[in-house]
Amino acid sequence: MADGNGGLRLGERIGEMATRVRGGSVWESMFRPGSPLKKGYSDSPRNRSYVIMNSVLYHLHPVKVKRHGVRLSYTLCLGGLSFFLFILLTITGIFLMFYYRPTAEAAYLDVEALSTSVAFGSLVRNMHRWGAHLMVLTVFLHMSRVFYHGAYKPPREFNWVVGVVLLLLTLLLSFTGYLLPWDQLALWAVTVGTNMGGFTPIFGPGVKFALLGGIEVTGNTLLRFYVLHVLFLPFVIVIFMAVHFWRVRKDGGISGPL
Repeated sequence: MADGNGGLRLGERIGEMATRVRGGSVWESMFRPGSPLKKGYSDSPRNRSYVIMNSVLYHLHPVKVKRHGVRLSYTLCLGGLSFFLFILLTITGIFLMFYYRPTAEAAYLDVEALSTSVAFGSLVRNMHRWGAHLMVLTVFLHMSRVFYHGAYKPPREFNWVVGVVLLLLTLLLSFTGYLLPWDQLALWAVTVGTNMGGFTPIFGPGVKFALLGGIEVTGNTLLRFYVLHVLFLPFVIVIFMAVHFWRVRKDGGISGPL
């Protein structure tokens, strides 16, 4: 137990801390130097740059942007829409995971129950399905816009390659998710798709066997596609998206028109 002097010192420290909280110093310490919420802040290009460069969230946006980069008619916000749809698919996908079991016996029944027994299940499933279609479309249109504006040219050629990888990952996400309803349409579509891939020279037969977990679509295939769809591919695509956003900033922002 603390003695009288110790209790007195503890009381003084608590009183001092309460004074600091009332004075706002603790509140101000939550923000980085240069923040408008700090006492004595003066609005200047230096302070604005200081806030941007020392904040993770603010660093996503540059201090200055080119005039054409903020015109909706130039970018059509296709990159931002693709990212927004990915976030939407992540949220709705997590909701669907609560009611889905990736087994040959339960998958179709769980999807049917989502549409009939789960509150808002049909809405969320349709948001996920149509959001996936829209994401494929917006990523393709985004790459088309970049190509026709010549934004793949130096110094942005590396980021163009990253964008191509992101397009392929988006298509793989769509393909792996197509099997999860486990109906006849999904089964035969994946059968045709994997058979086409199996004719790829050298690697085709091995990749086909690894994806199917055998020689035909079975419950093993469903489990493998589920793991790819909800774990592996999203993890990889998040890494490439981070690199993609970083390179946009590093390469000088959005490229100018031809």
